[in-house]
Amino acid sequence: MPHLFHAQQHTFTPEWAKHAIWYQIFPERFSNGDPSNDPTVKDIIGADPQERPAAWEVHPWNSDWYELQEYEKVNAELDGNPALWKHLLRRRYGGDIQGIINKLGYLKELGINAIYLNPVFDSPSLHKYDGASYHHIDPNFGPDPIGDRLMMEKEDPSDPSTWVWTKADELALELIEKAHSLGMRIIFDGVFNHLGINSFAFRDVVKNQQNSKYKDWFIIKSWEDKSNGTKFDYEGWWGVKSLPELREDESGIVKGPKDYIFAATERWMNPKGKGTRYGIDGWRLDVAFCVSHNFWKDWRKHVKGINPEAYITAELVLPLEDVKPYLQGDEFDGEMNYIFAFACADFLFTSPDKTITPSQFDKQLEFLRNAYPAEVSYVTQNLFGSHDAARIGTHIVNRGIERYSDWGKYFGASKAADNPEYRVRKPYDYEKQLQKLFAIIQFTYVGAPMIYYGDEAGMWGANDPDCRKPMVWKEINYKPEKYNPDGSTRKPDEVRFDDDLFNHYKKLADIRNTYSALRSGGYQTIITNDKKKIFGYSRKENEQELIVLINNSENKTDVDVPAEKNSTFTELLSGESLNASGGSLKISLPAKWGVILYNGK
Repeated sequence: MPHLFHAQQHTFTPEWAKHAIWYQIFPERFSNGDPSNDPTVKDIIGADPQERPAAWEVHPWNSDWYELQEYEKVNAELDGNPALWKHLLRRRYGGDIQGIINKLGYLKELGINAIYLNPVFDSPSLHKYDGASYHHIDPNFGPDPIGDRLMMEKEDPSDPSTWVWTKADELALELIEKAHSLGMRIIFDGVFNHLGINSFAFRDVVKNQQNSKYKDWFIIKSWEDKSNGTKFDYEGWWGVKSLPELREDESGIVKGPKDYIFAATERWMNPKGKGTRYGIDGWRLDVAFCVSHNFWKDWRKHVKGINPEAYITAELVLPLEDVKPYLQGDEFDGEMNYIFAFACADFLFTSPDKTITPSQFDKQLEFLRNAYPAEVSYVTQNLFGSHDAARIGTHIVNRGIERYSDWGKYFGASKAADNPEYRVRKPYDYEKQLQKLFAIIQFTYVGAPMIYYGDEAGMWGANDPDCRKPMVWKEINYKPEKYNPDGSTRKPDEVRFDDDLFNHYKKLADIRNTYSALRSGGYQTIITNDKKKIFGYSRKENEQELIVLINNSENKTDVDVPAEKNSTFTELLSGESLNASGGSLKISLPAKWGVILYNGK
């Protein structure tokens, strides 16, 4: 019998994280709850592309994604037909904090109990990874952008005692409080490797050069000096000049920015010193592999000193051996589990000649489970797509173009504007079926499932920026998508909220929330039939046991599961009762489908 994998006592990860069903929100594209705070062209200065547009307006939420609006056609004419990415990066749709508050009921209905927000801090870009600060929510996410900026101008950003609470900041605290009242945890995105060129520190360096009190914050290559002909130059993250990188020494990020990061961390975890129940429940850390281990070790002590139950997760798109040192109890609790997604993609979504067998899939999952302390496997975020990858539906449409695990090749090949072979159409029913099959594994396997906003609503889109479309809501009437990235047209695809897919995710969330064995129970593989392409496993906790069977073949298949004589099972997805006879339960598995069996009360 295969080895039983089970949850050990948590020694360094928070207990609640085992029970999380995560929902990732890209704030600018989730919901426009307050059109009065929509950004103006002035608010996007400093974001890429750096050229100021000749014409600009808030983009229609319901528009065809690749169709250029009239103001964009003006820019195309005056700028010499700029690349599509420039148009898409300039777009703002008006998503804000009020929009998230308004949709908390929707998330509750779906079964969500943990929210991860992409960056919400002050920034000119749509994605907010080019922070102007870490201690203020973006004014355009709050009710009074002009008033907030006037308040912020009176601060000394390097002195936390002068920091004010803007209306956007207060609204974020309201979001936290309302999420908590609904039983939801919430974490913020920490982007501590770099700031943006609009940041208070970098602007001061540009202005005052060597005389700036922030001169040691960044990696400066040369200063502006007309006497010897040198120009100001600095290191940007991966060479991107809009993202000046923070300087590190042997201890990690140097003292100035480190002190600032630590102060901002405490601000959001224990706001106004009122207590941690008023603050966020943890952090997701951007490009964490670009910051030294020593910094993270110190920062973890700081975070856990504020709130021992805080959850720390990180973006670590690295080979498994390089990920392991981060997850040993002195840095992060979990990670965005792309390696889980890679294994699932190899099993479910690739070309026939590259598909791995159930036995190979089982070995990959076992290797991943055993790579970390057991408690890490139970709190890691099991995702498929994110803001940095093609949406799951579109990945399935293009399955086989490149392996997801070959990140470098996949990343470029899945950018629709750069790959004429990439298919941008809506997923067909068969492809939606494959997404559902993945979700069955995602919600029943070891680890906390994470939905990227809109996947449950049937959204599709290629890699960044197309995975960042505005959320599809029932109450909005959307234009059909008929434009391709090159401006040509195709058969129109209807854009609407997918009730069937939503109900599937809702059902899975309800099952996971109901049965503790799926959240904290042991795991054991029970079937790997490579010929029939059947994969099965059990999740057991005390007397509660659930059996999951996955049919990855194109054919309906019968499977026998050992069972006590005359025992009765409930198939939880359909509600059907099944009776065992002769020491086994005979299951008829439809093609590309799965079942979740429970024989308790």
